[in-house]
Parts: sequence; C-alpha cells; structure tokens
Amino acid sequence: MRIDVPNLLKELPLQLTARNAVAQPLLDDADDGSIPAELRSWLVRLRLLEGVPFAQLVADTELLPNHSIRWFYIDRTWTDALVQGALSVGTVNTDDRTQLTGAYPAIRAELDSEERNLRRAVGEARLAGAAGPISGFLLRSPVVSGWPGLHVRAFDDEPLAEDDDPVGENDPRRMRLLRLERLAPAVLLCLFDGIPKVVHIEEPRQGIQFGFDETGAGTVFKAEMPVRDRDTFADTGASVVIPFRRGAPGVVNIQRLERTLKADHPETGANDDLDSAEYALQLIRFPYRQVWGDVGAVPDLDLVFHATVSYQLLVATAFQEVTR
Repeated sequence: MRIDVPNLLKELPLQLTARNAVAQPLLDDADDGSIPAELRSWLVRLRLLEGVPFAQLVADTELLPNHSIRWFYIDRTWTDALVQGALSVGTVNTDDRTQLTGAYPAIRAELDSEERNLRRAVGEARLAGAAGPISGFLLRSPVVSGWPGLHVRAFDDEPLAEDDDPVGENDPRRMRLLRLERLAPAVLLCLFDGIPKVVHIEEPRQGIQFGFDETGAGTVFKAEMPVRDRDTFADTGASVVIPFRRGAPGVVNIQRLERTLKADHPETGANDDLDSAEYALQLIRFPYRQVWGDVGAVPDLDLVFHATVSYQLLVATAFQEVTR
C-alpha cells in the first residue's frame, strides 16, 4: 500500500485538532481534569488578572486619578489569548501545538466553571455552567486604605430590605464576587460574575464607630454632630458645631460641648449631667454606604442608611469634564 506521506503530514494535524476533548464535571477542587488541578487553579487566577502587571491594566496614572472609580468589562478574547499564551510555553514542536489546540476547548470549559468556585465558601456545593460576561471596577481612594475591610455587594436589582435583613451571598438577586483585592494601599480591584444593575460599597461593620460629620469647602472645615434623643435614639434634626480646644486641632473641648448640649438640647440628657454612655450615644455613626447604579425608588433612610448616586448622571458629568 502506497502512503501519501506529504498529504498525511498535512491532514493528520487537522484531524487531531478536530477531535476536541470534552471536559468532565469535577467533583472536588483537588481533582485533575483536562489539566492538573494546580495548573487549573493558576490559570483561573490568571484569567481574573492575578499577576497581570498593573501597567497593563491602567496604562497611565491620569486614567485613575485619586478619589476616582472606573467601571469596565473584561474582553474574553483578551483573557483567552492570555491563557493560550501561558499554555504555549510548554509546547516545543508542531505536535505539541496540535495537541494543545485539540485540548483547549475542554480546558476552557473547566476554567469557565472554576472561575465561580475560586471564592466559594467551604462546604458549599460546587458551581458550574458556561462563563458569562465579567465586569468590575477599580477604585482609588483613601477610603481603601482607611477601611481595608470594605464590603462590596452587587445586585441584579436594588434590595429594599432593612439593614437587619441583609441579602445573603446565595440570594438570586446578588451577583458573585470573582475577585476583591487591594492592588495597592489605596487601590481596590473588584470583578463580578455578570453585569450588575446596582453596586453597594460600604464601610465594614465589625465594630461600633464614633465620629462627627465634616462640612465645609476649600481650606475651611468644621465638624458637626447630629443631635439624638436620649430615650428614642432618633435624630432630632438639629446639629451642634463641635468645639475644639484652642491650640490643639482635632481635640474636642468636652466641657464646652456639654454646656452647649445642656443649654440648647436638653433632650440629649445633658441637663442631668451627660455621662459617658449618653455621650457615646450621640457619637455613634452608622457605616456609610455608597450606592452605584439605577436604584429606582429610594427607600426610607431611617431603614437603610446610604446615599444614592445616579450612575448615568455620574458618567455624563465625568465625560463632560473630560471633553471641556
């Protein structure tokens, strides 16, 4: 039998490539699939931009100035090329590249599934399914360094539940976080499994917070304290300008503040001597929550303590400032 060697060498790689491997469902994170589990975990992190130089994410510092947030989508074509480039390091000849081409569909299917399992809590069932779009944001702000444990939540729709009834991680309205990491002391990167309609960025709630409200503009600032009723803990709508000690900026003049409360706001309990517990009651501050997106109807702020910002208005304003 005569063998057409030139034609065989031409057709064989194409036939091998056409026999695409099929990804098998993984039962455990440590199971090997189309590729070893350790390599699969590394490639998943690479697809989520872990290890990618920051200069490749933000080409110029002017694109991410201080006190700014930038929203984006991830181009799957770009991350696929990133993974293929990493895998190609192990190819030496044409046969290696042919086998990799045939195995890549199964590898990609495994990586699609493992993206959702990277931050899965211990004991939860494994997640599967085709990969969808990935969106996210980069936040550069002193808030990131001041509150390292910022809470970030993304939703398909604005939840109107009270603060004591939070939306759980597995709630169908909530989108999973694929990555939440500080790239620098004041830079936060967040990736979502999908495109959210509403995003909450909130101060951590691990402990009680005390403080004042800062107001002013330019170089002139002052601190104010909303007045609360001692018996009901409700805000009275009034506020007191905080006096500071002379020659000691930032140090509150407690005695002067007590005299002001006693004279103008007896509902605080200052008339019968303001003790430390009652003073602490006046200073308690709820965690601030910034909401991004189309929130629709704003809920009662007595139930949900957050401000709202229209994302479309913010984008329009930002582009107007850039094009001026």
